[in-house]
Amino acid sequence: MRDLGDRIEVSGPMTISAAAGLLAEGTGLVSRAETVFDLTGVTDVDSSGLAVIFGWQRAAKRQNKTIRIANVPQGLRSLADVYGVGALLPV
Repeated sequence: MRDLGDRIEVSGPMTISAAAGLLAEGTGLVSRAETVFDLTGVTDVDSSGLAVIFGWQRAAKRQNKTIRIANVPQGLRSLADVYGVGALLPV
């Protein structure tokens, strides 16, 4: 994950093996009124990727901030739709 100033660039897998690290790192980077997580560099996703995003969202809410997800991979959108949470994604 890289903080590019106007957005946080997420790269690599968003899978169960990376979930805890992504959640912790992303939560630590929620510092602006709105933090944008850019998922362009995400290479692989599973349902834990949704948990990470919703974890970031909860962390932001606790700080009275918001997050937005940019460039959501199609696989993540598909998973969100299958689980019925697509409308909850902060895109």
